[in-house]
Amino acid sequence: MNKTSIMNKLLLLVLLTMTSIGFSQKKVADLLVYNARIYTVDSLFSVEEAMAVKDGKIISIGTTHKITNEFAAKTVLDAGHAFIYPGFIDAHAHFLGYGLGLQTVDLTGTKSWEEILDRLKEYAVSHPDGWLTGRGWDQNDWDKKEFPGREKLDELFPYRPVFLTRVDGHAAIANGKALAGIVPGMKLAGGEVETRDGKLTGILIDNAVDLVRSKIPLPNLKQRREAFLNAQANCFKVGLTTIDDCGLQYDEVKLVETMQKKGDLKMRLYIMLSDNTANYEALFKRGMIKTDRLNVRSFKVYADGALGSRGACLLAPYSDKSGHYGFLLSTQKHFDEVAGKIYKHGFQMCTHAIGDSGNRVMLQIYAKYLKGKNDRRWRIEHAQVINENDFDLFGNNSVIPSVQPTHATSDMYWAGDRLGPERVKGAYAYKQLLEQNGWLPLGTDFPVEDISPFKTFYAACIRKDAKGWPTEGYQTANALTRKQALMGMTIWAAKANFEEKEKGSLEPGKFADFVVLNGDLLTMNEEEILQTQVLKTFVNGGLVYEKK
Repeated sequence: MNKTSIMNKLLLLVLLTMTSIGFSQKKVADLLVYNARIYTVDSLFSVEEAMAVKDGKIISIGTTHKITNEFAAKTVLDAGHAFIYPGFIDAHAHFLGYGLGLQTVDLTGTKSWEEILDRLKEYAVSHPDGWLTGRGWDQNDWDKKEFPGREKLDELFPYRPVFLTRVDGHAAIANGKALAGIVPGMKLAGGEVETRDGKLTGILIDNAVDLVRSKIPLPNLKQRREAFLNAQANCFKVGLTTIDDCGLQYDEVKLVETMQKKGDLKMRLYIMLSDNTANYEALFKRGMIKTDRLNVRSFKVYADGALGSRGACLLAPYSDKSGHYGFLLSTQKHFDEVAGKIYKHGFQMCTHAIGDSGNRVMLQIYAKYLKGKNDRRWRIEHAQVINENDFDLFGNNSVIPSVQPTHATSDMYWAGDRLGPERVKGAYAYKQLLEQNGWLPLGTDFPVEDISPFKTFYAACIRKDAKGWPTEGYQTANALTRKQALMGMTIWAAKANFEEKEKGSLEPGKFADFVVLNGDLLTMNEEEILQTQVLKTFVNGGLVYEKK
């Protein structure tokens, strides 16, 4: 071996030794992320460049120079100056319901009853047996903005039951086969079986929906597993890392636990159990369920129906249906008894309330038990139409309005018709609601709306549809700022779940749940918001989605 070769080997050995020493002097992390613009959403709303992750949590955050000099990791991500935000949290959705809906006929975006019939015929060819079910139609999107009748369904499917749920889940249409046993003139509390000329139209509203839905075979274990996994994949794709699933049964919670323990279900879930005796007994006996990925400490109650199907309970009649007020879905006595036992056992109460009467009833019942400022974090889900005299009931009793901004931009075309020009001013009043407690969780209510958090952000701040209508925005006095909207999708949504100490912002000690975007939501032009792309989604410091 010549002298030059020996010298080169010695030099290489020295360099490797120096590198090893340098590496050993650094703190060890599992993941380093650098060259980014990181919106931490901490108390100062700090913007940083890099962070280090170990054991699923952030251990340090700061400049690229600081983090790369202090830490070493086998996995590194040069973000290429992309934009990083805390993983988005949907504070009100139906995760399992959305996944199960993917297994049925998709009726969202249909522009006519005829289009729905065409989709049904096509679907029936490849799914020839059993119930024909679908969800997502909205008569307000059609030229003829009226509920359809069942005649064509009977003609096309005389021997096969058909059940099609409206987009809000508070109304449905069924054919004659599915309506077996239901007769004209049938009365029930909190619902309506619609008739015309003494015959069933097929339209069922609110509690009447269950007259048919209860006949449909429940999804089997395989279908529910697939539903969870399909929903998870789509949510990770849009940057969602925690979902509040509003209204499950206790046995469905047990399935979630099994799938999470196996590592199949990585989505973090905050689950509200539905309002029924079995669920109360099960959770009161077991107590709150809390792991890193699952939190079960609340119950979902329904005060009234939806505005689109005129089931929301109003203080004065609907402006477009004389003498019709909507209705409560249970008695006030029931709501009071439920509130009493939830309060006694220390759980969180979350109530669906749309109309100004539905909201007033529940806010007054809440006030009876909460008795002023508190940290129970009881929630009103939707808080959609509020009488001007009732806003203070939120702040006075620390009641959390949990709202879905895309409801405003979906309903703005016809909400004024339902409510009239004065009453509608108290609808979708997100800024007024924010001012009550100083914070406001945001969600989508998917599959009622699209799962995209960018549509939530756009609707909250810009208050226009995708075509830029109306030019000046819809009731913009109640628009949120971009910073407020981002906080509503992250730290405030976490706070609504009692989880603000573990997620919702990117800080040392919190879960490394974050999303990498191709644009800056805080500064981009408004027309760019809906075009934003998720490049990567991380949960617990692990990559769960990457754009191909």
